[in-house]
Amino acid sequence: MADLLHRLQVFSFNFNRTRYHFPYLTFTSSFIPFSTFELRSDSQNTEPSVSQINNRSDLDERHVLSELSDLFQFRRKTTEISNLYKEDSVTVKQIERRAVDAFLLPEEKLRGVFLQKLKGKTAIENALSNVGVNLSLEVVANVVNRGNLGGEAMVTFFSWAIKQPGIPKDIDSYNIIVKALGRRKFLKFMVEILHEMVKEGLKPNLETLAIVMDSFVAARQIHRAKEMFENLEGIGLIRDAEALNVLLQCLCQRSHVGAADSLFHEMGGKMKLNCMTYNIMIGGWSKYGRVSEMERILTSMVSNGFDPDCLTHSYLIEGLGRAGKTDDAVEIFDHMKEKGCAPDTRVYNAMISNFISIRNFDECMKYYKGLLSDSCEPDLDTYTKLITSFLKARKVADALEMFDEILDRGIVPTTGTVTSFIEPLCSFGPPHAATIIYKKVRRIGGKISLQAYKLLLMRLSRFGKCGMLLNVWDDMQESGHTSDMEVYEYVINGLCNIGHLENAVLVMEEALRKGFCPSRMICSKLNNKLLASNQVEKAYKLFLKIKDARRHENARRYWRANGWHF
Repeated sequence: MADLLHRLQVFSFNFNRTRYHFPYLTFTSSFIPFSTFELRSDSQNTEPSVSQINNRSDLDERHVLSELSDLFQFRRKTTEISNLYKEDSVTVKQIERRAVDAFLLPEEKLRGVFLQKLKGKTAIENALSNVGVNLSLEVVANVVNRGNLGGEAMVTFFSWAIKQPGIPKDIDSYNIIVKALGRRKFLKFMVEILHEMVKEGLKPNLETLAIVMDSFVAARQIHRAKEMFENLEGIGLIRDAEALNVLLQCLCQRSHVGAADSLFHEMGGKMKLNCMTYNIMIGGWSKYGRVSEMERILTSMVSNGFDPDCLTHSYLIEGLGRAGKTDDAVEIFDHMKEKGCAPDTRVYNAMISNFISIRNFDECMKYYKGLLSDSCEPDLDTYTKLITSFLKARKVADALEMFDEILDRGIVPTTGTVTSFIEPLCSFGPPHAATIIYKKVRRIGGKISLQAYKLLLMRLSRFGKCGMLLNVWDDMQESGHTSDMEVYEYVINGLCNIGHLENAVLVMEEALRKGFCPSRMICSKLNNKLLASNQVEKAYKLFLKIKDARRHENARRYWRANGWHF
């Protein structure tokens, strides 16, 4: 900033003296964003002749404008200045194009078009076409699902994207934009896209209906969801039991079981219901342990000629467990076989959940073994319930044994499931068990989330396991995750704990080069370690770099607070 003020003062001083002293200014170019102005004069300090002024004023003005455009970071329009003293007019025009967005992802480039605040739909579409990315359905989904585009911008982008040859004009493509608009509560634009889809001759399916209904319910506009259900014929759908099940499921999942129950009774006399309709209502009331409501729905179900299936029994057992009536749940489970309904995996999972809630692990394992003996295949939900309960009870050995069974059965845990296993293991004790799960997941090709990597780095750093820490850090970067300030702090802290100060300094300098300035506690810890080991010169040089980085960080915060995103 001081250099910038000095350059402005030098330029203002020479410009105010006379317009024709530009030959005395020499402009040096460099690779840094801001060039320096150097003022030099001849030893005799003589004034230039008239011929020199006439021949060089035009050239020097172009130099000054070029330097000012670099200084203030704006694009200069080049104009043709004809030289009256020459017969042939020479036009000087330079256009420099810098690929400043080469490091951006395709979806980031497309979203960046809307930061330009272009006026008119045609201008926006032309700018999107000039971005030059390979457009695919995945890129379209990333554009509308991430970032902070408004509803109008999302619709404008999708209207352009659906016209491109690489994007199929089908119901799946429209479901992407409908879901993105509904998730951000742009309900007006969502309805417009829905009607536009119908005008294009595309018939919405039940997935589209579920997205629209869930968006209305999530926005607490239940009346609009009911209106949509009443007017399904307007969008090419039939108002039947399947459509009703979609609406009831959305209401129950969003904890609007009372509204779902009212709609259930209202529509019971207007259309023919199916077994799934009753199961949805029983499942909705089971989340709250409302045994009386479940019994009422079950009685209505049997009276209408529907026999309870395994899904019905699983909801009943789960509801009784939530109400604290575990013995009644066991009784229902025991009478299932007598009624000719063999328990399946969902029923066993409900029984295991009931005994987990009362911390009876012996009964949990009893029903788990019963599941295996009945030739039922345990699913990921079964193992997730068991392992999570073992970890909460700090039965790490049992949890690791159960995790081995998951892998032996060929079940690949999801990224979120692995994170839920690693998180409690990194909250107590050494990180040995967490690293075992991490290694086994990586061995089978599973993906580790950034949160799980940070938890591992934090725990390894605290216990001084820097060899494993650096290996995990390398694997994290190879997996496509980028290191942020939190990651660098864990690595520096771990290296300081074991006395690897030179490596810690290298990591600190790398963090500073990337624009991350670690916390004062980490910087102070490394500085004190260096001073204690008589590395005063290295500590002082690092202090100067950190000081410079903090100055730039404060400047960036000021810029962004004022809306300047440099």
